[in-house]
Amino acid sequence: MNAQPAISIIGAPTDIGAGDRGASMGPEALRVANIVTTLEGQGLEVIDRGNLSGPANPWQPPVDGYRHLTEVVTWNRLVHEAVHAELVQGRFPILLGGDHCLGLGSISAVARHCREAKKKLRILWLDAHADFNTNILTPSGNLHGMPVACLCGKGPKELVEIGGHVPAISPKWIRQIGIRSVDAGEKRFVHEMDLEVFDMRYIDEMGMRHAMELALATLDVNTHLHVSFDVDFLDPDYAPGVGTTVMGGPTYREAQLCMEMIADTGRMGSLDVMELNPALDVRNRTAEVAVDLIGSLFGKSTLMRK
Repeated sequence: MNAQPAISIIGAPTDIGAGDRGASMGPEALRVANIVTTLEGQGLEVIDRGNLSGPANPWQPPVDGYRHLTEVVTWNRLVHEAVHAELVQGRFPILLGGDHCLGLGSISAVARHCREAKKKLRILWLDAHADFNTNILTPSGNLHGMPVACLCGKGPKELVEIGGHVPAISPKWIRQIGIRSVDAGEKRFVHEMDLEVFDMRYIDEMGMRHAMELALATLDVNTHLHVSFDVDFLDPDYAPGVGTTVMGGPTYREAQLCMEMIADTGRMGSLDVMELNPALDVRNRTAEVAVDLIGSLFGKSTLMRK
């Protein structure tokens, strides 16, 4: 990655995979919180590509364990093509969600790009949830609880085949951080698939620094680092504006350290910012915290670091 990547912002205003309405307003809330000027203030060239336009949320019950499968497939294909197009041009895509089902389209595009460019891929999944459900395991049918499983080839054919390679990724490429809510059946599946998870107990015992050192270990010049940042990663005291709050998440300072350590690698090449729900927020506070943390991902720090 270049020291100063040219950034493309892509909005995906949908709550198609979520259990609450409102994440569709996330991209606009992040813009209101000055994501563009924050990044430009760090000397980065930023183009806002505007919002993708996909099907409306029909708000229907699940069919065969999936809610809104057809619409979720359409949105993820749109995201996949948009993210891949930016990577082909050598730009740094930031996807503004929208709910986290869109991580499937985004990460499958990054994986496709890495195959084409003969690069290794490392994915950091910053989230309160493992998002490793299937239609058999899910209590809700909401597809925002399934993108990691789909990326690993476990899901409906229409979703796992986005990107043209099944599975899109190996579970070995993912590091999940901040996890503290996993459904009963999902827990066994995460164990079977041998996902590397730094849950909140691990972070409590070992500290965020140690967790991040392990999550970022063995990155080299030929590794593309993708960060998928679900805003519910943060403790709800700092980020109330999400649909699925879970108490006991990282503090603001722990999250800052996490972002600064990612920035220090110089390897980040793409980013998702997901699940911000302004309808549940307080005066856009969660969007402002998210933008502040995104600034740190791009090297904002208190002092000049040696």
